[in-house]
Amino acid sequence: MKIRILTLTHKSPAWIKTGYEEYAKRLPPTCALELVEIPAEKRTSHADIKRIIEREAEKMLAAIKPTHRVIALDVKGKAWTTEQLKEQLAHWQQDGRHIDLLIGGPDGLSPLCLQKAEHIWSLSTLTFPHMLVRVMVAEQIYRAWSMLQQHPYHR
Repeated sequence: MKIRILTLTHKSPAWIKTGYEEYAKRLPPTCALELVEIPAEKRTSHADIKRIIEREAEKMLAAIKPTHRVIALDVKGKAWTTEQLKEQLAHWQQDGRHIDLLIGGPDGLSPLCLQKAEHIWSLSTLTFPHMLVRVMVAEQIYRAWSMLQQHPYHR
């Protein structure tokens, strides 16, 4: 199974890349992470945010593979405990379908992207910088995988 993290982004700081790669490299090919960076639209003080979100949604939806399960990250989604994420990961691995996990830009995901998702997952009711979310998601997936393997990382 491959989990593709589709994320709207501008140029990421080196520490974001390093943090993401640290967890991605720990996962085996049977639960591999792949980062797909989709260029976010330019935002100015006079930008039409609604139109920007629509254009970003077009790019995000075009990047989704038709046979993949779609999971969207959104503050209004369902919060999973680590144990629940572990159970989700076990289910996804049994199912055998690849996953496209959607992370929005500074203004979140379009309603069209949320409608496409089978699950809408919330990391927290707090708002995080969208670039940091990829690191957090990679760590949580690694943590869930390590629990399934009874690896000591989780302790």
